[in-house]
Amino acid sequence: MSVISSPEDKKRIAGAIKELSDSMTRMDAEKDLIKDIIQVTHENHGIDKKHLRKLATIYHKANINEVRTEHDEIETLYEELFKQKG
Repeated sequence: MSVISSPEDKKRIAGAIKELSDSMTRMDAEKDLIKDIIQVTHENHGIDKKHLRKLATIYHKANINEVRTEHDEIETLYEELFKQKG
């Protein structure tokens, strides 16, 4: 364990901890806002909440092509493993 020797270091570390806490408070508020937006959109339009979350994530990351590729790979693997024999 590290020993904090100088008052300046204590002040800087305490300031950093307070800044981290403030950031965590903002993150909590944003998470609550996201939940509220999803709930209201679900209630108003009947879109499944998990689909709204997925759409928002894809939009935010701008990775629709990556999602399509991953989906195709999963579908192919599933069909190879579990396709009906007939």
